[in-house]
Amino acid sequence: MAEQFTGLKGKYVPIAESVRSFKEVIEGKHDDRPEQAFYMVGAIEEAVEKADRMKTAA
Repeated sequence: MAEQFTGLKGKYVPIAESVRSFKEVIEGKHDDRPEQAFYMVGAIEEAVEKADRMKTAA
């Protein structure tokens, strides 16, 4: 639904994967990653990859 506004396809993330990812975030396991890395991604692994790409590009 939001694709027309963001230009990005939506992603399906199973509930168990969402809960696992959220748990890692609230436990502070990803505090060293920039906030923007978590924007418009699916599971936590995508945020980690995005953060690594952002670091390399800087």
